Amino acid sequence: MTKTILITGATSGFGKASAELFVSNGWKLILTGRRQDRLQELQEQLGKTNVHIAAFDVRNRQQVEAMIKDIPKEFGNIDILLNNAGLALGLGPAHETDLDEWENMVDTNIKGLLYMTRLILPAMVARKTGHIINLGSIAGSWPYPGGNTYGATKAFAQQFSRNLRADLAGTGIRVTNIEPGLAESEFSIVRFGGDVEKAAKLYEGTEPLTPADIAEIIYWTASRPAHVNINAVEVMPVCQSWGNFVIDRKK
Repeated sequence: MTKTILITGATSGFGKASAELFVSNGWKLILTGRRQDRLQELQEQLGKTNVHIAAFDVRNRQQVEAMIKDIPKEFGNIDILLNNAGLALGLGPAHETDLDEWENMVDTNIKGLLYMTRLILPAMVARKTGHIINLGSIAGSWPYPGGNTYGATKAFAQQFSRNLRADLAGTGIRVTNIEPGLAESEFSIVRFGGDVEKAAKLYEGTEPLTPADIAEIIYWTASRPAHVNINAVEVMPVCQSWGNFVIDRKK
């Protein structure tokens, strides 16, 4: 039987790469994001038969509820929820940051994660099968200047994943937290307010992780035997070292 994965934030980065990898392995996809045009382009690329798209904002509980209610019957048995939607905004010190940016990160990275998980889980528990995969970050374990609220939201994702495992004991539901380090995608462009040059400087002289790298890890965790749960995967590029975020930049 063909399995189904629901991916939030599917229009770019880790989400898009995961969609491409899963569909190439025969999965059905529910792809969500805020940009309808990009979702339609992705659906055309991957094939309409196996791809259902839904444009909405994970920060809005009513929109999340409506999206789940409107999922077509043929996509209804969701085997994996990939909570990928998330963002970082700014890299300034706590006393200079914009409170609106802090709220946006909390609403997306925490509330969106909660809404999606709470509304998808009951059906998984009833079927005694399913997998929640959360996109965390090494920022949830290791502090760095300017990480403030972003790091705190990813620490939430880490601990929420652990507590889900405790709550779901005996249900057959798996939970995984993926924690990438330095990775190059639209993530940093969003973080710096669309400043492409500023985002590019972050990766100068490095060989960062790519969305394809993370997608492969996500697929690997999802394809383990049913009795195997990968609790967490912390992954950094070789050029990045541990919590002090030492970056080996080649001249």
